[in-house]
Amino acid sequence: MAASFRLDGRCAVVTGASRGLGQAMAVALAEAGADVAGVATGSLDETRARVEAAGRRFTAIAQDLRGAEAARGAVAEAAAAMGRLDILVNNAGIIRRADSVDFTEADWDDVIDVNLKSVFFLAQAAARRFLTQGGGGKIVNIASMLSFQGGIRVPSYTASKSGVLGLTRLLANEWAAKGINVNAIAPGYMATANTAPLRADAARSAEIMARIPAGRWGEPTDLDGAVVFLCSSASDYVHGTVIAVDGGWLAR
Repeated sequence: MAASFRLDGRCAVVTGASRGLGQAMAVALAEAGADVAGVATGSLDETRARVEAAGRRFTAIAQDLRGAEAARGAVAEAAAAMGRLDILVNNAGIIRRADSVDFTEADWDDVIDVNLKSVFFLAQAAARRFLTQGGGGKIVNIASMLSFQGGIRVPSYTASKSGVLGLTRLLANEWAAKGINVNAIAPGYMATANTAPLRADAARSAEIMARIPAGRWGEPTDLDGAVVFLCSSASDYVHGTVIAVDGGWLAR
């Protein structure tokens, strides 16, 4: 059974791989046997060191993912460097906070472009590569608790993550019969840079903690099992689903 979770010989692209959730998932895939191409605008040196320490190859791709051509270019560069492509983890994301009555067009467009538009065009480029190679492939999109809930003061983020969940289901419907698995992970409240303002706000942090049955903020490594499962042959009959890794938040 354990062999069905191995990723030996597979090549993965992980966006937003320079830190936080993306870095943790890149390392988890490497520890399961995959070679990894990390895409980010920040330094990928630490991610490289950790992937190579796991005995796998690492390719660093410095790319701002806004725009269809940027997305296609990142996938093409990764596939060329690694020789093939088997896995895409769509993790890159940004957040902007402001009251909705004050929210700017720039903050709307920036978040939608990175969090939703790039997810589609990266998935499209990866699927085209999978179909050309044959043998199918795995796409894992990173959704959010705000794929299910409204939140406050993050209108473009909520819209983007709601869109990611819908897009995951649509692409699964189109591509499942072609051997391409499209699924999502919805992290709960994780201790990352995106949530630093929330954790720094004592009142807001206490409100959040009071609703998490597990009694703690999540850590990036809490996603390891879910991402390895969804990228492995163990999930070959799993299509269009979302795994909430949330400490029980949605069950409350």
